[in-house]
Amino acid sequence: MVCAPFRETIEWGSGKRSGTTRLIVRIDTDGGITGWGEAQCLIPSTPAVMADVAEIAIGHEISDVERLHRHVLGAGYYHHQRAAVFAIAALEMAMWDAFGKACGQPLWRLWGGRWRDRVAASAYVFHADPARLAPAIGGLLDAGFETFKVKIGFDADSDLALAETARKLIGARPLRLDVNGAWTPGIARAQLSRLAPLRPAYVEQPLEMSDISGHVLLRQSQPIPIALDETAYTLTDVGRIVAAGAADVLLLDPHQAGGMWQVLKAAAIAEASGIPVSLHSGGELALSQAAYLHLAASIPNMTLAIDTERTYLGADIAHDPPILADGSFAVPEAPGLGVEVDEALVEALAVDRIQGAYLDPARPGWFPVKPAY
Repeated sequence: MVCAPFRETIEWGSGKRSGTTRLIVRIDTDGGITGWGEAQCLIPSTPAVMADVAEIAIGHEISDVERLHRHVLGAGYYHHQRAAVFAIAALEMAMWDAFGKACGQPLWRLWGGRWRDRVAASAYVFHADPARLAPAIGGLLDAGFETFKVKIGFDADSDLALAETARKLIGARPLRLDVNGAWTPGIARAQLSRLAPLRPAYVEQPLEMSDISGHVLLRQSQPIPIALDETAYTLTDVGRIVAAGAADVLLLDPHQAGGMWQVLKAAAIAEASGIPVSLHSGGELALSQAAYLHLAASIPNMTLAIDTERTYLGADIAHDPPILADGSFAVPEAPGLGVEVDEALVEALAVDRIQGAYLDPARPGWFPVKPAY
């Protein structure tokens, strides 16, 4: 595990984060090719499961990503799905990296070719106090961002104050509002009515993650598009959402889905129903950021700017990470992920426990509850 510090502490409905803890995987093939992978590491069981997943993977071809995914779950790790998907995702990413290098091709070329040359990014804003939005958004505007995502879901009054402040600052640019499942159904209806004049591009995860029927009703009862993130983790989740008609937008994440191949399949399900998709951000380092760009380059219905927390990162594991410039990324051209990991940087960021994923050190005894109000 590694933990990369953030340049500043960020706030959201589930606490505060001062950095991002990631699981880093290296594989070496019999043919002498090295592949690297990365995943979110939010719960302590993930590294333990990773050790067993690594044993299961020995003997697989590096192209056998579908077989690996099913083998791990079939070995009983469906009982530990939240940890298993992170572990599978890290190993699967390393397999893709090695496979791309073996083929001498960037991953997007193996997934149907390049649909887009640049990938637009959405600026993330994490502040509970509306007064702190102005300098944060001002800097992001100067950096060339054209889409903005603001965390709300702290309490009913700040929902509106944060959204109003952001709208004044960014003008007519797309404004995304992320609730992180904090609302009850009744509050959701009331808040969406209050927010409608601000013309949000969408409101993300207004209800808690298991409430598919509640999101269906919200779509039917008001005009703001509904985006689902936590509800749309796995391929099965996405199938249920699309079948129920519960979302206008889906935010996908290879770490939460158990791999990039799962995201490609989920995006296809959404495409068949005319639903645009984007990518959720959890503080990606160079490997995962590159993986996101290969996905975004090759998925036609990934027409929305992808989320990124890259502006908050204070360190990385590679000297050649994807460069964020004028609010977008160039698509990698080198074989595999197109990133060269520096093992000295990995060692420098190494940790033996997860740091700062949830909770708030300034409020001992406090913990988030969803829905919150």
